[in-house]
Amino acid sequence: MFNVDSTKLNPLDKKILDTLTDHAKENQAPTITEAAKLCDCSVSQISKAIKKAGFVGYKKFISYLYLGETTSKKTLDELERLKLVLQDFDPALVGQFADLLLSHKRIILFGYGPSLIVGQYFEYKLRLEVRASIATPPDEQSVCNMVDSNSLLVILTTTGQYRSFEELFHRAKDQGSDVVVISEEFNSLVMENCDRYFVLTNHRQPDTLKPHEKTRTVFFIFIEQVIHAIRGSLLGR
Repeated sequence: MFNVDSTKLNPLDKKILDTLTDHAKENQAPTITEAAKLCDCSVSQISKAIKKAGFVGYKKFISYLYLGETTSKKTLDELERLKLVLQDFDPALVGQFADLLLSHKRIILFGYGPSLIVGQYFEYKLRLEVRASIATPPDEQSVCNMVDSNSLLVILTTTGQYRSFEELFHRAKDQGSDVVVISEEFNSLVMENCDRYFVLTNHRQPDTLKPHEKTRTVFFIFIEQVIHAIRGSLLGR
């Protein structure tokens, strides 16, 4: 469970991440020395940029970029997987996302298929706690008609593989909106198309399942904790 935050990156940091992400699409993983040559900077600048973005270090970043989360060699049933998810759960990320929601006057939730239903549930829970305008539009065009400079667009996706959010991201940014993606599994393509990227678990569901077949249980766990954090934050003011 971690958060990739591109809003903290300066132009050089962003260039480093973009260069390495593009390189990974068609090339083998570079060593950190090779990465420095590729990005025309020092090894220390590579390391600092990676850590500033939210990764533990260069090796971990490269592992995610090229391999994603590796599934366990032992096949786990869903309850066993969820036990591992809860062991690794990071309350700090819950607080960061709750603060992000509270800092915006308009919150737009979006997803496809079962993820859209998760967004609708999240909308219902948020309406009970915050004064912000909240909506879960059914399609990308409706999203684009709603976003503005006061908006936080929250995209929910289990794998990020069903459809690219690149065009939606650019159209939302053209309107001045902040864009956050929350996914269960890490996807480097998703990381390129948002301001902040919350990855909920390293324990991936079986690859034999299609995106729409995968459970959304981890999303609901995260949502309930976010609602609890918002409630506590508001009571403390």
